[in-house]
Amino acid sequence: MFGKILIANRGEIALRIQRACREVGIRTVVVHSEVDADAKYVKLADESVCIGPAASKDSYLNIPAIISAAEVTDAEAIHPGYGFLSENADFAERVERSGFVFIGPRPESIRLMGDKVSAKRAMVEAGVPTVPGSDGALPEDPREIIRTARAVGYPVIIKASGGGGGRGMRVVHTEAALLSAVTMTRQEAQAAFGNPMVYMEKFLENPRHIEIQVLADQHRNAVWLGERDCSMQRRHQKILEEAPAPGIPRKSIERIGDRCADACRKIDYRGAGTFEFLYENGEFFFIEMNTRVQVEHPVTEMVTGIDIVQYQIRIAAGERLLLRQRDITLRGHAIECRINAEDPYKFTPSPGRITAWHPPGGPGVRVDSHAYSGYFVPPNYDSMIGKVICYGETRDQAIARMRIALSEAVVEGISTNIPLHRELMMDEKFVQGGTSIHYLEKRLAEKKANQG
Repeated sequence: MFGKILIANRGEIALRIQRACREVGIRTVVVHSEVDADAKYVKLADESVCIGPAASKDSYLNIPAIISAAEVTDAEAIHPGYGFLSENADFAERVERSGFVFIGPRPESIRLMGDKVSAKRAMVEAGVPTVPGSDGALPEDPREIIRTARAVGYPVIIKASGGGGGRGMRVVHTEAALLSAVTMTRQEAQAAFGNPMVYMEKFLENPRHIEIQVLADQHRNAVWLGERDCSMQRRHQKILEEAPAPGIPRKSIERIGDRCADACRKIDYRGAGTFEFLYENGEFFFIEMNTRVQVEHPVTEMVTGIDIVQYQIRIAAGERLLLRQRDITLRGHAIECRINAEDPYKFTPSPGRITAWHPPGGPGVRVDSHAYSGYFVPPNYDSMIGKVICYGETRDQAIARMRIALSEAVVEGISTNIPLHRELMMDEKFVQGGTSIHYLEKRLAEKKANQG
């Protein structure tokens, strides 16, 4: 096991990784930007290193500065968290080349799954169902593009091969709009990801977003830890998540979960990962794999009792995965609400000083947050300041506990999206379970129209 790990991230995930390390006696080094010097996880770390000014490109995306911090503190491994450099194959390569262990997959796995075209091809070969679409990247020939769209059937969606986070996508409903949509998406993809390749998929009208959490070691042992429903989204960004997914037959989940574990063995995957699917009319369609820990990993931890971050560390240290699929049992239900520093309905960021902070508590309530009274939320990064996770023996109990938790939560000095979460916990369709990825957008649009 490692003696010291450097955490190359910030916010709640930096604190989460730190706690996992402290529990097993691993010392931690935290890197931080100038604006994050007073963060809770910086104060709690065994060592901290300032790696640059507030701008991400000068600090959390500054690979030489992170490697140097690991060198001067004698860290043995680097945990990238999520976001920033967590799915950057070049960073993983530099970490390993510099003599440190990257707590995550091999660089080649990150490259394979980071390119949506190669990822889809790998999944087809591994027997994982994918969305009908183009066979690889779209060609330059406009006649071929039109032929492909006719074969797939409208509406179609054009996606950037190197895309992610809801960017580099365009839905096309008619042939007249097709070619210009392809051109615009290529230009966006080049500008945002440095890769102009795009591909085409059938646009599913009313799907749910279901994901399978996996763990795999370097000895080709792999297990899946149940599923999560992440369908409550706005502009392809998740708002809340739950596990397990309501209303999907267990046999269907088990079938797709086993295929994901098999795929890990076939592509020689190492570490924690998440297979993301669209689910419609009883069928799963693979869309992408995240080669890192997810924001929503706590709901899986709550229903399985498995510490995913500690397993990431153990796998990176070369330990064999002692878990077998028969050992994984799901018990109860968990829901996570992402708490963002933003206007709850306009979604404009609300940085500033938190003048009062009172997190909720009680049975089955977990709060993952780096915030505190007096903490200044910087304007330079993602607006998420924490997560409230509630567990219950049943889904109804988890919802009831979340309602109580959100009613107790106090955050003053800035705006947060807690009022939106309170509404969603009372929403009839959410309480029923099984809303599609378009539900929240439609609900917000109706609310705006009624107010107008």
